[in-house]
Amino acid sequence: MILVLRALGVGDLATAVPALRGLRAGFPDRELVLAAPAWLAPLADLVGGVDRVLPTDGLAAPPTWPGPKPAVAVNLHGRGPRSHRMLAAARPGRLLAFANGDAGHVDGPRWDDDEHEVRRWCRLLHWYGLPADPGDLALRRPPAAGLPSGATVLHPGSKIPAKRWPAERFAALARTLTDRGHRVVLTGSTGERELSARIARDAGLPPDVVLAGRTDLAELAALVADARLVVSGDTGVAHLATGYGTASVVLFGPVPPEHWGPPPDRPRHRVLDVTRRGASDRRRNGPGGVGTQPLLAAISVDEVLAAVDEAERAVRVSGAIAA
Repeated sequence: MILVLRALGVGDLATAVPALRGLRAGFPDRELVLAAPAWLAPLADLVGGVDRVLPTDGLAAPPTWPGPKPAVAVNLHGRGPRSHRMLAAARPGRLLAFANGDAGHVDGPRWDDDEHEVRRWCRLLHWYGLPADPGDLALRRPPAAGLPSGATVLHPGSKIPAKRWPAERFAALARTLTDRGHRVVLTGSTGERELSARIARDAGLPPDVVLAGRTDLAELAALVADARLVVSGDTGVAHLATGYGTASVVLFGPVPPEHWGPPPDRPRHRVLDVTRRGASDRRRNGPGGVGTQPLLAAISVDEVLAAVDEAERAVRVSGAIAA
């Protein structure tokens, strides 16, 4: 068994897709077990190559490792030492992880704070002689979920408040896009349903456009896979758009896109980066490694609309080339 720890969220799992596929290629005859939250299992199915999910809610409550000891344990969760120790408790034959003296693990490459999340885990595998292609981000298409096809998905929420664009800007954006012929829907968690409902009301849209709290993860993936466009902050739904090649506009700040953004060579994914304007202090003292100032207000509705036009133009150009 190959035991892989990535007990985080949607975006975290999406950025680990190339590494997970590299492990599948490197150990084709071994069972690949992903230690991750149970609710991520539908997304793990869309990655391909993961045999099963071992429900693991972060590092606070380590699960009881079932069955035989894993032949190899792979830390795709963090730099350690807690995540290293959690995997060591499974008594694997070998641990693949970044070097961390506090965890007693001196093997592996050194951690780089300024590395893109996708490339970080690919580099880890390369160190151990395993394949991993940072560009291999495509997700399997989920079954149809009976949700609107060709919708423009606005995702205003984030578990980190500093990553949220102001609600009144989302309302203005929704109103303008609707006037341009977009079928706008609003997504988010159950806790973000009221935020989405308020945006819909302010935009003059009917209540049924609010899908926040009404879709599970598989349905959200299906919605994004068949969407016309996605506009969001730096959060999990943006990574779904990258995985499905759906045109997107992603608003970045305070964390720069060099750490979490879509590949820069894919023009249908447009990035608006407030950190390039000198507004971000780049502090990493808050949840998710972000500072505490609400920086995204520096991005105007007109800038987002211009980025929407660029993303959709790239889709038309790529379609013409394919034809």
